[in-house]
Amino acid sequence: MTEKILNYINGELIEPVGKTYLDNINPATGEVYSLIPDSDERDVELAVLAANAAFPVWSNMPVAQRSDILLKISALIDKNLDRLALAESIDQGKPLWLAKSVDIPRARDNFHFYATGAIHLATEAHAMGNSAINYTLRQPIGIAGCISPWNLPLYLFTWKIVPALASGNCVIAKPSEITPMTAFLLAELCREAGLPKGVLNIVHGLGPKVGAAIVSHPEIPAISFTGGTKTGEWIAKTAAPMFKKLSLELGGKNPNLIFADCNFDEAVKTAVTAAFSNQGEICLCGSRILIEKSIYEKFKEAFLKRVSTLKVGDPLSDDSRMGAIVSKPHMEKILAYIELAKQEGGKLLAGGKQLQLSGKNSKGYFIEPTVFENLAYDCRTNQEEIFGPVVTLTPFETEEEALMMANSTQYGLAATVWTENLKRAHRVAAKLHSGIIWINCWLLRDLRTPFGGMKNSGVGREGGFEALKFFTEEKNVCIKL
Repeated sequence: MTEKILNYINGELIEPVGKTYLDNINPATGEVYSLIPDSDERDVELAVLAANAAFPVWSNMPVAQRSDILLKISALIDKNLDRLALAESIDQGKPLWLAKSVDIPRARDNFHFYATGAIHLATEAHAMGNSAINYTLRQPIGIAGCISPWNLPLYLFTWKIVPALASGNCVIAKPSEITPMTAFLLAELCREAGLPKGVLNIVHGLGPKVGAAIVSHPEIPAISFTGGTKTGEWIAKTAAPMFKKLSLELGGKNPNLIFADCNFDEAVKTAVTAAFSNQGEICLCGSRILIEKSIYEKFKEAFLKRVSTLKVGDPLSDDSRMGAIVSKPHMEKILAYIELAKQEGGKLLAGGKQLQLSGKNSKGYFIEPTVFENLAYDCRTNQEEIFGPVVTLTPFETEEEALMMANSTQYGLAATVWTENLKRAHRVAAKLHSGIIWINCWLLRDLRTPFGGMKNSGVGREGGFEALKFFTEEKNVCIKL
């Protein structure tokens, strides 16, 4: 029988109020393999009631005690790593080896980092000579609404909910309706770890129903969202008049700048990884590769040679470097952008087609790694987020031209720079309009660092103590001596 996913409200796994469900499709086979609650505002209201009831006990619980519970969940994720990784691979389409090595370990580490970090969160005191002293209190906001995307399901789901929980808040969370399975399995682990009822509530369903109900609910004062820029615009318009705290991590169209003095082999290898990891479905992927003209042809040849070795196949196969696109509509969107690139005069160097696999994967959603050149830096293909295995190669002659191209989009999430010139590295990093800059590396993450973008890539920062602070209200207390 098809597995039925349930909502997690007030510590119980329950059916949606409306008793209706949506199909959850395995993207590698194109077949329905589970059902997801088609929840609505009634389910969100139940979650709000549960969270409000749980908040007084959870917020007043000693931070060390909250930390112990979150550490138990971290340990249970580690204990169930293989099970969770398999579920993630089936649900999202990513290679199983990637889910095992990156996604699930990161979810485990998110719990561990914030469980321990909350213990060390400090506040400030300011003495006014001998006349008065000011000190700052940081207190949990209440209920946090956390809405996470489909590309790194458990990784980014925990990235949001754990700092909110560690700060003493209760949470109402909506995972993507496209990839709900690991959030459902996490609910079981939370029950096993003894997380008090109502502290974490997971409501499954569609954005226009569940997401909208969370964002607009008057008793949810903080919203943390990762997803598309258009949805982020709607959330901002809805939440701003209600004076809610907002953290929005939105789109990206990230440049990868390759200077002639780079470590060539390392730059080529990492550029391929940055372009096609997780089928290009990572907001941090380097989809615009800008290459200094003197090494353009050499780089192109080496890049294409490495791309040709990437096997697209069954996500459960150990030798598949790329798996399935997350859904049929998203696959069709990517294919439409490939056609657009051709219309804009792009020269197709590799890929460009949907792949038809055999056997159980014959109806799956697979696309070849695709590379274009000869496209203007300001064409739609180079300006709009495709979020798939499509990259462009573009030559530049000067550092100033490279920066102009890199900064030309509406986005400003991440950028990568390859150079062995230390002065250039500092100079270019300072001038790039991106919230995250990697020099001679990509996706090297320290959980203590702030994470977020500029321009249309979002508002606010996640990560480190930034996230713990976001989910609290600051209160200054001044005492006259």
